[in-house]
Amino acid sequence: MHVTHPTYEQLVELPACVEQPVPTAFEDANGHLNVRHYVGIASEGLDESLIGQGIPKMWPAQGHACFSAEHHLTYLAELRTGDRMSARVRLLGRSERAAHALVYLLDESHQRLSFVMEEIFLHIDMETRRTAPWPEDVAAALDQRVEEDGRLPWEPDVSGSLHLR
Repeated sequence: MHVTHPTYEQLVELPACVEQPVPTAFEDANGHLNVRHYVGIASEGLDESLIGQGIPKMWPAQGHACFSAEHHLTYLAELRTGDRMSARVRLLGRSERAAHALVYLLDESHQRLSFVMEEIFLHIDMETRRTAPWPEDVAAALDQRVEEDGRLPWEPDVSGSLHLR
């Protein structure tokens, strides 16, 4: 299956999260962002993007959390030390206890898409540490965001390997 990714110009229309340069500490022996940091930065971007849907960074203190369940990762262009980067998020869908998102890492220095992380994440009741239905207000906010993102004029570049259950 050939996947067509959105362009940099399309992606910069989405709100920017975790804008920062690639730090020297994240560099590997190849002189670029180490593979493990792509996922960490994308995950931080997803977390930051969900604040507006009622999921604060300190949600566990309120008895809730989001746990990652599945990922599909696509590396397209290296990010080198000092390159400016940002994360952009598109929500694709929600079920009773899960949500599906695409997180894009943009190389702002070279105006290109560097990395795509497709993720299924789950709502967790921290008392039981098991999946639980989304709180009503969060579910409504996620649904609204999914609807808004669904109106974007480009198709999501899903892997076909992740699905909401």
